[in-house]
Amino acid sequence: MKHPIFLVVISSVLLIFIGCREVPKYKNNPAKPNILLIVSEDQSPDLGCYGNTHVTTPHLDSLASQGVLFENAFVTYSVCSPSRSTIFTGLYPHQNGQIGLATHKYRMYQSFKTLSLYMREAGYRTMCLGKIHVNPESAIPFDEHPIKGANFARKNLPYYIAYADTFMRSTEKPFFIMVNFPDTHFPLLKQVDGIPSNPLDSTDVPGPLPWVGVNSPRLKNFTANYYNCVNRLDYYIGKLLDKLNASGKAENTLVIFLGDHGAQFSRGKCSNYEGGLKIPMIASFPGHMVEGQKRSELISTIDLLPTLLDAANIPTPDDLPGFSFLPIIKGDSVPEWREYLFADGSGSAAFFYFPKRSVRNNRYKLIHNLIPGMENPKYNYYVHQIGVHFAGGTNEDELGKAPDFVQKAYERWRTPPEFELYDLKYDPYEWYNLSDNPDYKDILEDLKIQLAFWQGETADPLADQVMLEKFTQEVNSVNQAYPDRSYNKDSAFQWKYPEYFWDYILNYSLHDK
Repeated sequence: MKHPIFLVVISSVLLIFIGCREVPKYKNNPAKPNILLIVSEDQSPDLGCYGNTHVTTPHLDSLASQGVLFENAFVTYSVCSPSRSTIFTGLYPHQNGQIGLATHKYRMYQSFKTLSLYMREAGYRTMCLGKIHVNPESAIPFDEHPIKGANFARKNLPYYIAYADTFMRSTEKPFFIMVNFPDTHFPLLKQVDGIPSNPLDSTDVPGPLPWVGVNSPRLKNFTANYYNCVNRLDYYIGKLLDKLNASGKAENTLVIFLGDHGAQFSRGKCSNYEGGLKIPMIASFPGHMVEGQKRSELISTIDLLPTLLDAANIPTPDDLPGFSFLPIIKGDSVPEWREYLFADGSGSAAFFYFPKRSVRNNRYKLIHNLIPGMENPKYNYYVHQIGVHFAGGTNEDELGKAPDFVQKAYERWRTPPEFELYDLKYDPYEWYNLSDNPDYKDILEDLKIQLAFWQGETADPLADQVMLEKFTQEVNSVNQAYPDRSYNKDSAFQWKYPEYFWDYILNYSLHDK
């Protein structure tokens, strides 16, 4: 990045120095508000303001009470890199090419115009704290990027606050800051630097997250530490918001907090169930909104870029599929909003390949598994806790003690039928598949039509059987060539799909016109 800042770890003296620079004279520019985008890793809507009574999140609860809480916010893909690609490009992952993890060499088709570029061209000073995790990173340039990488070890968490504080105080231009907090990502750390001061243990929680459906002391312990991570996240967000208020710029700053996808427990992250796709999202825009709103509209991260451009008075390209939810934040009457919401999914690595798509409305959810009868590789990783990131998965002994309907749901997750249909009003945790129930035939057909229409409208390569087979063959060849799964460590390895998928999209668009 253009202005790297290198840390010399010499105790808290550096933090004091960074935090005490003189505040320059700042000219308020309502036409170009500051933007603070806070992104949490692997977090479901587990906050006090969302009704979770086992966490202590006063700062995010306060942000919600003074702002807008979105009750139905979702990501476009429940894995980090694809999800973040939507935040940066305003496109679905199958539209931009980032259909798997950047660390596994998945990449965008080309250097699309991205969020940071829009902001810089509009006169914003930009900063990113934490990971970008999209290829190529050069397509997402920030003026300053002093903290790089994921930081799953949670080292020097106060530096996130200190760097943001310096940046907010030192620039006379409007600022755009993206702060990526690592706390709720596995491994789940009970306490870091004494925070939280009174950590929970397994006896403090009644059980795992409800969509896990299984209970045990082991799972309760992981859940308690997940809540500890949420509490620590809230602590640092409180510190960040305190610095924003102290800068004198809070009254002209749009703050948006969201998770990049759901928590990494069984049937959560990496799935198209609600546990993977549903996230917390809170917005605050002093002087431009009705405070204390709880909105039920179906909001997607596909809407984030149009919203930020709208707030910054930057023209929004006509070809972005999302919508600005700024009118919702402002409390304006929104007579027409989306009726259907969509999500991608194809596996975050070659050895996790499992292509799927989903659509939902206010009540019903349809998941289309594109290769029926294929076993979902993520199931085994969770059930056998393969690797530290899957340590909180439900094991076979725990599953064997679960109710029959839960065991059947896990088996369906392992080897699903082509279609899964759920009534989210009466079955919010998606235990009962209704796709074969004749009473729901019309609903099933409507959602199939809506899903097919969306795939056509967005030129989804995997909607084409030839493209699906070609990509499946490429994935299989990669897994055969690298039985040790080390393809991402081979400097010569490159995916081929970006070329033929992009050709398909261009040809589809020309044909459509």
